[in-house]
Amino acid sequence: MTQTIETTSAGAEPRLIVEQGAAARVAAIVEPVLDGIGYRLVRIKISGLEGCTVQIMAERPDGTMTIEDCETVSRTLSPVLDVADPIERAYRLEVSSPGIDRPLVRRSDFERYAGNRVRVEMAVAIEGRRRFRGFLLGADGDGARIRRDDAAPGETAEVVLPIDEMAEAKLVLTDELIAESLRRGKAQQKREARLDHQKREARRGTDQTHTNGASAAHNGGE
Repeated sequence: MTQTIETTSAGAEPRLIVEQGAAARVAAIVEPVLDGIGYRLVRIKISGLEGCTVQIMAERPDGTMTIEDCETVSRTLSPVLDVADPIERAYRLEVSSPGIDRPLVRRSDFERYAGNRVRVEMAVAIEGRRRFRGFLLGADGDGARIRRDDAAPGETAEVVLPIDEMAEAKLVLTDELIAESLRRGKAQQKREARLDHQKREARRGTDQTHTNGASAAHNGGE
């Protein structure tokens, strides 16, 4: 079960889990650009795929990201990165949505996706361990509350992990998560179809007004 959190400004909430090294340099360049066109940066990943690939995960403030959005972001960022040149070798730019088993990087992500299973790797060990896996219960102050899968008898199953000390946090792909994603996708399609219909009706009304105005002008000239 997920919760929907609306954000009024793309850059209103900072990321708490961020990149290091070259990926951090790319993030510093693209994040304000994305904010300026109404998107939020989720993650930058640089890999050796096809020589070198710079993957930029982005989304709208409501968590959606269509193919058209990816194309818009790619067209906007390509010339910016060409000028800034943050990578010392040739690379392939890839813009994508966060995906179903998405990274969690903001406090609101841990609220929005409460009720799902997560996998967390800490940058700083908590009680001698860095990896945690379990059921996400939501945000708790500056941390995320998780009910662990592997708690031993006598151990406390629930832990609160500081979000800004996480190296990575991701949703675990489950049947429930897939079903919820499909449901959100269908709802988004319905909203887009409704907006398209409203735009067509508005254009039709404008065309009718222009036609009537032209007819009145013609009649007035007789």
